[in-house]
Amino acid sequence: MITLILGGARAGKSRRALTLAGDERTVAFVATAQAFDDDMHERILLHRAERPSVWQTIEVPIDVAAAVRGIAPASTVIIDCVTLWVSNILLSHESDLHSAQAAVEAHVTSLITVLRQRSAPTLLVSNEVGLGIVPSTSLGRHYRDLLGRANAQLAAAAERVELLVAGLPLVLKS
Repeated sequence: MITLILGGARAGKSRRALTLAGDERTVAFVATAQAFDDDMHERILLHRAERPSVWQTIEVPIDVAAAVRGIAPASTVIIDCVTLWVSNILLSHESDLHSAQAAVEAHVTSLITVLRQRSAPTLLVSNEVGLGIVPSTSLGRHYRDLLGRANAQLAAAAERVELLVAGLPLVLKS
């Protein structure tokens, strides 16, 4: 079963994914964040401390589908987060935004294919950025649109979609 957990910044998405995974011992946590600055390094350390030490952690900025393909089929998978994953793909194609869009679509389609072959639950964490202000730069607007499309693709493939607002889950699809 694929569950997509959406929400704004600091809405409790990651914590919700950890709660849904429960005390399951066979969890693979796929982390897409990269520590480009001290703040992000600190955030990564805080997220690591929240997870049980027995869980497998796989740090992969772009080829998430390949990482998931290598995880034991019986393991619950948490992918945290789609937001940074799409950003990583976009920035790897920043000089050609048309190719960035094709790359994001291809990566998301590949991930969905891999997830549909799994029998254990998958929890995807992503920000909903389309409810905020319109970004002032072309790159920002392109990113917002790419993430919105990726979230829509993943929501269509998911059996369950939740939107977290102020730490409270609203079920959008079940």
